[in-house]
Amino acid sequence: MSLRQNALLAVALTALLGIVGAWSDTEALSRAWCLPAALLLLALAYDRQLARRAAAALRIEAPPRWLLGRPTPVTLKLSLQGTRTLALELAPDAPAGVECDRAVRLLVVTPGVPSTVELRAVPRRLGTRQWPALRARISGPLGLAWWPLRLPSPLSVRVTPDLLRRAGASLGASAAGERASGRRGAGGEVLQLRVYQPGDPLRAIDWKATARSRQLIARDFSEDQHLEILVGIDVGRSSAVWCGELDRLGHYVNLAARLAERAVALDDRVGLVLFGDRPLAALAPGRGLPAVTRLRAVLGAVQAQATDSNPIHAAARIRSLVRRRCLVILLTDIDDAASGSQLAGAVRLLRPLHLPLIVGLRSAAAESFAAGAAADWLDPYRALAAEENQLRQARSISALNALGATAMLARPEHFEEAVFAAYGRFRQQRRV
Repeated sequence: MSLRQNALLAVALTALLGIVGAWSDTEALSRAWCLPAALLLLALAYDRQLARRAAAALRIEAPPRWLLGRPTPVTLKLSLQGTRTLALELAPDAPAGVECDRAVRLLVVTPGVPSTVELRAVPRRLGTRQWPALRARISGPLGLAWWPLRLPSPLSVRVTPDLLRRAGASLGASAAGERASGRRGAGGEVLQLRVYQPGDPLRAIDWKATARSRQLIARDFSEDQHLEILVGIDVGRSSAVWCGELDRLGHYVNLAARLAERAVALDDRVGLVLFGDRPLAALAPGRGLPAVTRLRAVLGAVQAQATDSNPIHAAARIRSLVRRRCLVILLTDIDDAASGSQLAGAVRLLRPLHLPLIVGLRSAAAESFAAGAAADWLDPYRALAAEENQLRQARSISALNALGATAMLARPEHFEEAVFAAYGRFRQQRRV
């Protein structure tokens, strides 16, 4: 219970009467404070009883499935019983791993007319989240005190990896790799017509075009290119490091889910390996919607592990899972890739059969420390540490590239664009 201004004023007046009575020699005046004190207590009891009869109830309206990192609208609806309009203060809250505006709202609720609060919630962690009971307090009709409430809600939401967005803009970088090839292949789409040359198979002759032009005309078909892609996600302790709006694991999961959608749209096969200190889950490359569904189901349940990751074990699992050449995209922390490091060992294990693409996240905070002006005595030390980290990452990328892999770092806002652009280049150059 928290007393409001009216009750505090009554308490102050009662105390003043008590002080005056204590200083007075009159018996009646010495007990004058008892009457206002008793009236105040009775008024508080009556106020509490009416507030309890109001029976405040909360209903939360939100979609049952949320997408990681994407803002989701949430509507809180408060209703009262009875006949009295009462004031109510609500402190919005959200499950762990969900971010929302927690500013206290003051509402005036009329029975039979629900009051609504619109929230913008952003899920930051995967998994099923149970909405907690919200804290509130209601003022009785006399306006003497705030009475605390706990408003439970049975709402449960499931946070899943994000979907592919802005199909035209996001994938513009990879569009160059979708051009049809003039090489003869098993494709069924006609690329061009040309004059028949000795050695061309008879089935390549276009007899209608030959009749029109009165010379042999052959057809060139586009070559079908069905790549195999396997995404390896580091779920070790470094994946729990916050980077931008999500932790690293959140960025890895969203990228893998979106890349799977893009790959199956191009009729490529996509698979998945999750690894920490050992391989935790593996999906062989598959094609079509079932492959995306299986991959999203595995990604939706992934959690960061409290162990150091070992990419060598992941590389060995990939070699046993995929026997043909494929594009291996490792999403991990690029730190120290010296000749004896585990990441370099993983690249040696994957090459030359597979084409490794190793992608890490660049910290915007570290870059700001390295480039920003000093404001206090610790800033020069932060700048030196940030510069050393950048040099170490540059050496790691050079070492990985020297081993035959393609390694790069990208900031969170350019992470998807960088990987999709590399995927498009590999398709265009037919390196897989």
